[in-house]
Amino acid sequence: MEVGKIREEVEKSGMIDTWLRKHSLIYTGATRHPFILGIRDGTVDLSAFKTWLGQDYLFVRAFIPFVASVLIKAWKESYNSSTDMEVILSGMASLNEEISWFRSETPKWGVQLSDIVPQKANQDYCRFLENLMSPDVEYTVAITALWAIEAVYQASFALCLEDGAKTPAELRQTCERWGNDGFRQYCNSLQQIANRHLQKASNDLLTKAEAALLRVLEHEVGFWNMSRGEA
Repeated sequence: MEVGKIREEVEKSGMIDTWLRKHSLIYTGATRHPFILGIRDGTVDLSAFKTWLGQDYLFVRAFIPFVASVLIKAWKESYNSSTDMEVILSGMASLNEEISWFRSETPKWGVQLSDIVPQKANQDYCRFLENLMSPDVEYTVAITALWAIEAVYQASFALCLEDGAKTPAELRQTCERWGNDGFRQYCNSLQQIANRHLQKASNDLLTKAEAALLRVLEHEVGFWNMSRGEA
């Protein structure tokens, strides 16, 4: 595609959508993974779901300081810091409730949080988050990664709420937690913030942000694979 056409496409739809079209294969792999499709069609192995539940609890605990670091970067680096901070802070506020949800949900499945050991895919993902927390990582890169992490869950679990889905009743609450319209709107706000900053970014910064997006998608696929015992 010619440079002029690429620039025109980006101006119309934003850099994020341009990247998602470019990397549609891995994005589809992350958002329509067999684990999610199994929930949607009612064939998911519940032992895989229990594995995911415990591992995701550990991930969220590591995710909270990462989001806090993005908030600090927004305060320091964003040209529209007050608006950006309000959006990010709204997401942070919901994480406390999310932790409480995991603590109340896991006993229903016989999952003891104190006994959970992070598996390699989880450790690798959390290490990636920790690297993004470095002061050397620009806000544009961090907010792009934050959007991607949240958006994969929103798109994945929303799929399980569509008309015709055969999602088991006992898993529906989980799907509604991330597949609901309010969370979709939050993800859209993060995407708008990321696109605004990407529009002003240098080519070097765009390269870094795109790489971070791809790493998130790779880690998401790895996390789903882990839940199914494939990693």
